Parts: sequence; C-alpha cells; structure tokens
Amino acid sequence: MRGYFGVGAEGISKPMNLGAILRTAHAFGASFAFTVDAHHRVRDVYQADTAKSVEHVPYYPWDGLDDMHLPDKCQLVGIELTDEAIDLPTFRHPLCAAYVFGRERGSLTEEMQARCSHIVKIPTKFCVNVSVACAITLYDRTLSLGGFAERPLMPGGPKLDTTPDKKFGHHR
Repeated sequence: MRGYFGVGAEGISKPMNLGAILRTAHAFGASFAFTVDAHHRVRDVYQADTAKSVEHVPYYPWDGLDDMHLPDKCQLVGIELTDEAIDLPTFRHPLCAAYVFGRERGSLTEEMQARCSHIVKIPTKFCVNVSVACAITLYDRTLSLGGFAERPLMPGGPKLDTTPDKKFGHHR
C-alpha cells in the first residue's frame, strides 16, 4: 500500500481504549500514533497494549492542539458522528493521513474539527467505542487503498487459478 497514516485520539481518558487503538494501529501498519490532551491515566496504557505497540510504532503524546505537529502534506481526518460528515463508505482516503478520534464521552473539540481536512462518520445509529471506530476506519482504509481485487459477485472468495505451473510443477 502506498502512502502512510497515523492514528490518534483527542482527550482520551481510558488506558484500555488507548491500548486497543495502539494495538489496532500497529496491526494495520500505522507509521505513528498520537494523543492530544490525553488524561494522565492513559499512562497505564502499557498494561493494556499487550503487543507493546509503542516499541514498534512511534507514539507522540501531545499536551494540546498547538503541540500537534503532523508531517508535511499529511491530511488530518476527524472521525466524528455529525450530520455534515462524509459517510465512511463514500470517503476516498488520502494517501498521507492522520486519523483522529474523539474522547470516550464526547466529541472532537470544535478546534480539532477546524484543523481537520475532512470529517468522516461511520454510518451507525449511535457512537461506537473509540477503539472499535479506529478498527472500522483502518479496515476501510485497507480495503480502499490496499490493492485488493474486486469482491466476487457470488458468496465466497475469489476463484483461485489452479492451473499447474509447468516450470515449477505446482499449482499457482
């Protein structure tokens, strides 16, 4: 997959949620992770992140919005359930993006939303857990930018080529 992405949360307060976000970011191949104005309790994230993702993915704990410094040409994408937001299934992900999720019991601040190049919503009836929203968003990015073949028309996976490879004597 071309490009890069980072994942972060604004105002997050629960270490288990941040741990799940970091583990998900690591699993999907994030280039970096960050928090903005995180509650001091998230320092216990090391107990919640069993993959020890911060040893593999750079993590930036920014104190406030003014401290946040994204790479050049990196588009900030806010994930927020608002009426004006773009539905995730219709959103074209930027090649270079940083996805930011809101706090557990609230939304992205107006200041954070104003910094975003795009506001995207997951089309659900109500908000899902922040770590679940992260996983859904990164899965969608992987599907749309990952270079996968189109889904087949019939249920099941793509039909595999079972023609024997004459040069190597096995199936392709």
